[in-house]
Amino acid sequence: VPWSGAVSPAAKGAKTMTGAQIIDGKALAERIKRETAATVRSLAEQGVRVSLDAVLVGDPAAGEIYARSQRQRCQEVGITYRLHALGADAREDDIRGLIRELNDDRSVTGILLNLPLPPALDTPAIQYCIDPYKDVEGVNPANIGLLFYDTPIIAPCTALAVMEVLKEARVEPRGLDAVVVGQGGIAGRPVSLFLLQRMATVTCCHIATRDVYEHTRRADVLIVAVGKPGLIRAEHVKPGAVVIDVGINTVVGAAGERRIVGDVAFDEVKAVAAVLTPVPGGVGPVTVAILLRSAAEAARQQLATPRRLDWTGIDASDPPAV
Repeated sequence: VPWSGAVSPAAKGAKTMTGAQIIDGKALAERIKRETAATVRSLAEQGVRVSLDAVLVGDPAAGEIYARSQRQRCQEVGITYRLHALGADAREDDIRGLIRELNDDRSVTGILLNLPLPPALDTPAIQYCIDPYKDVEGVNPANIGLLFYDTPIIAPCTALAVMEVLKEARVEPRGLDAVVVGQGGIAGRPVSLFLLQRMATVTCCHIATRDVYEHTRRADVLIVAVGKPGLIRAEHVKPGAVVIDVGINTVVGAAGERRIVGDVAFDEVKAVAAVLTPVPGGVGPVTVAILLRSAAEAARQQLATPRRLDWTGIDASDPPAV
């Protein structure tokens, strides 16, 4: 391993197997949730009730499923949850209007826009209406832009989860060669920025990369967020590398059974890597826990931090080019 003391089998939330140290994302998520619950209680003592208001557009039955799952997770840490469900025929102006009402409501400390939206709607333009201080997913352009300067109000949850996994594995990115496969806005690009800020040497591979193998084989830290099952195999991985699998894919077996797999061929890579995250049970549960932590952080910032910008949202008549 090309760094000293960066990976420890004794790291909390990990278990040692033949080959790689497998990060237990569920255990890590539980610890984050316990810390979040303590923050929520502390804020309550200061008179601030942490809330998460979710906006869902589309099938009411699906909305009920979303609401049940999200409400349960929020209740686990003491966050008040409310669902605002709109029909599939809702207009963009209706959704923007609802979000602006939530922005103005001081009892609302966090806003979550459930995706996907119906295809006819302009998802980025609607996301841009969310107040950056209530944007628990870190998708507002103000938050993405501030991430460039390493001063986000709230950062994208998946990227934060990846960095939390690196911390759990006691990996210090400084001086390491990091390769990120995938340049999506919620994982690949934000993770690349985080790693640059921590002084790693970062390469981002994407659909136009001519030889992914050439890059991944030299990576000390390899992060994969593409959405293609088994894309990364043992021959793609440098012996002793840290491999974090962000992909979540559903595959159907010969008998018709469905299972969830990542972008990394787990059974192959675990014999080569020093650290590896499983799918399911790796980055996924950590991302959910980070979302709850971000909801508490949003409330804390609204209480304690002078606002750096006066947000009124993007004008519907002049949405930004994306």
